[in-house]
Amino acid sequence: MKKTSNTTRADRQRRVRGKISGTPERPRLNVFRSDKHIYAQIIDDTIGSTLVSASSMEKPFKEYGGNKTAAEKIGESIAKKALEKGIKQVVFDRAGYLYHGRIAALAEGARKGGLEF
Repeated sequence: MKKTSNTTRADRQRRVRGKISGTPERPRLNVFRSDKHIYAQIIDDTIGSTLVSASSMEKPFKEYGGNKTAAEKIGESIAKKALEKGIKQVVFDRAGYLYHGRIAALAEGARKGGLEF
C-alpha cells in the first residue's frame, strides 16, 4: 500500500515530536497549514496547554490566508501576542512540513516580531 503525503508528514511529525517538546522556559511554536489558511500555536507540553495562538481565520485578518505574505503576518502576530505574555524564546516545530515557503515565511515573521529560536 502506497503512503500518502499526509501519512508521511505525520510520520515525520511523530519523529520530531519525540525529540523536541515545549517547556515553561522555551515553549513549542507549532505550525499547521491548510490550503486556505495557516495556524500557529505556542504550547507548553509540560502542562499540555496552548499559551498563545494566531491564525488567518481570526476576525482582524481580512486577507487570503494561503500565501507567504499571510504566513509572515501571522508570524508577526503570534510574536506580538507571545511578547505580551512574556514569552521571548521558543522551540520551532514545523510539524513535518519542509522549512520552505509558508512555513519559512511564518518563522521569519515571528523572528521579525521579536521571538528567538
